[in-house]
Amino acid sequence: MTPTGSVLTHLECTACGAAQDADKLHRLCPSCDKVLYPRYDLDAASRSLTRDALAAREPSMWRYREVLPVRSMEHVVSLGEGFTPLLPCERLGAALGLRGLLVKDEGQNPTGSFKARGMAAAVSRAKELGVRAVAAPSAGNAGGALAAYAARAGLEAAVLMPVDSPQVNQVETWLCGADTWLVDGLIDDAGRLVRAHAERHDWFDLSTLKEPYRVEGKKTLGYELAEQLGWELPDVVIYPTGGGTGLVGMWKAFDEMEALGWIGSRRPRMVVAQAEGCAPIVRAFDAGAEHAEHWAGATTAASGLRVPAAVGDYLILDAVRRSGGVALAVSEGEMRAATAELARAEGIHPAPEGAATLAALRRMRELGLVEPAERVVLFNTGAGQKYPDFVPVTLPSVAPDADHLPAL
Repeated sequence: MTPTGSVLTHLECTACGAAQDADKLHRLCPSCDKVLYPRYDLDAASRSLTRDALAAREPSMWRYREVLPVRSMEHVVSLGEGFTPLLPCERLGAALGLRGLLVKDEGQNPTGSFKARGMAAAVSRAKELGVRAVAAPSAGNAGGALAAYAARAGLEAAVLMPVDSPQVNQVETWLCGADTWLVDGLIDDAGRLVRAHAERHDWFDLSTLKEPYRVEGKKTLGYELAEQLGWELPDVVIYPTGGGTGLVGMWKAFDEMEALGWIGSRRPRMVVAQAEGCAPIVRAFDAGAEHAEHWAGATTAASGLRVPAAVGDYLILDAVRRSGGVALAVSEGEMRAATAELARAEGIHPAPEGAATLAALRRMRELGLVEPAERVVLFNTGAGQKYPDFVPVTLPSVAPDADHLPAL
């Protein structure tokens, strides 16, 4: 086996601090049922993982392999995920009165969303630990990513997703060979079914933050953000938040990079963007609560934001508060308007979840929460092409010999 150079040492509970053996299969902390984080010997990592060394490495998330959990190269399951572009948005920024607006376009990942990062890490580590079948509930994109990476790894896969998940995701998941069921309910209902049937079918459950490794793929967002900005973090990060793995993963990455000596102690203000029809983190933030109560009757066309309860709610809220950030909910209409605005101004067709970040930024400007000179990064977490019905369009038709084109 060819070593990756990973300096993974153990797993640590984010609540009670209990340590667990990283070379055994774990899900949540066996002591308190909270989220487990992988931990690394960062002093050892710094001997080979340097800012200068990165210049010669492949443009994928595996360039940070010392601080990823897979120990051997043979177990790395990759489709080229990561190192997505960080795009300056000058016209849109000017319209908003901002001089430093950027979009991190995760829609350019394999499978068309940021879910590729988490599933690449989780499936790779599951394969390394001897797992043969993986499963997860999904609002859409995670199912497609799980199916693709399981196929790449030669593992069996099962996905349960709400019946109204985007059709593109349903086809993608089935086409990549995953056993796929549609659930007449929400993602938490799908999650209960995965847990109920996991033992019978010998599935290892890769639900968001209920195993330790999806967050490690997502944390590479933070490493890339720093690297692409010359090791200076932005002032504001606006992130569409369902399960919240990307946001807490970046927060973890910032701490690791500081320990490596790559950045200082300054952090961006972390901003949660949710939909008005499903905003448990916003409600908890406004109430000053540590945990977010289950959101009853969740409704939004942004399927990735339709997450009534997040197991890592306390981690999300802690990052937002410690950074001086805020949590905001936006309407369906605001998301649709932002979809067209970003596409027309910058040629970036965002997923509805990505559009929510622009809608949240507009709200922040109205409230005076962002200054013109500040550098702001919006995360577009998926390709808008996977949501063809989100913005209804009716176009005029013309005869091939028409003398005049009808007005639009």
